[in-house]
Amino acid sequence: MARILVIEDEAPIRANLLRFIRLEGHEGMGAANGQQGLQAALDSPPALILCDIMMSPLNGMDVLAALQRHPALQHIPFIFLSASAEPERLEEALRSGARGYVTKPFNFAQLRTVLQQYVPAVSAT
Repeated sequence: MARILVIEDEAPIRANLLRFIRLEGHEGMGAANGQQGLQAALDSPPALILCDIMMSPLNGMDVLAALQRHPALQHIPFIFLSASAEPERLEEALRSGARGYVTKPFNFAQLRTVLQQYVPAVSAT
């Protein structure tokens, strides 16, 4: 079981993501904004971070930049979530150090692929 941090300011989206993560056999942690997400990552480093881009007071780019300044956290795979599907936004996200980008509305097959790519498999018992 891997710990996955979801930083998303829209409560229904955050709740759905956390529910999906738990159904996939992982531990989900939620944060309602970038500041809370950054603190959660510092307090209990996750195996993966899913983070909205458009938030305040810290947006997703700010969160990623702050994490990259911490040697113990800079290795954590970081995937952006955003309603914007503009190619320029995707390129900017990847240049900033994100491992990927999932557009909203997303489907659970996309998210399952992200989980399979970046977190250890859950053994069947």
